Amino acid sequence: MATRAIRGAIQIPADSESEIIAGVGQLLSAIMEANHLQLDSVISVFLTSTPDLTAAFPAVGAREVGFTQIPLMCASEIDVKGALERVIRVMLHVESELKADEISHIYLGGAQALRRDIAQ
Repeated sequence: MATRAIRGAIQIPADSESEIIAGVGQLLSAIMEANHLQLDSVISVFLTSTPDLTAAFPAVGAREVGFTQIPLMCASEIDVKGALERVIRVMLHVESELKADEISHIYLGGAQALRRDIAQ
């Protein structure tokens, strides 16, 4: 068993509490499924959002899909001129049998443009 970091991002359609919660849930569920993970293998989750997302903390969305006993941390992304808007990013630290090159990093919707080299 090794400790791995898994990245992902999603662009949501609007700055609303429901869109933020739904987007985080969709992203985390996709990461968990793609990497064959159970909640007890997740060590911690770091979530960021672009400065234009202010309606809710992304951690609320993580809790809604079962991440209630996992340490969560939210932060705001750097406000870079011309950056993709309405993006939530995550980095999960997990225990996994997968090798580093077998990890699936998940980028959904418009966020696929952020990392075309590793987006699934």
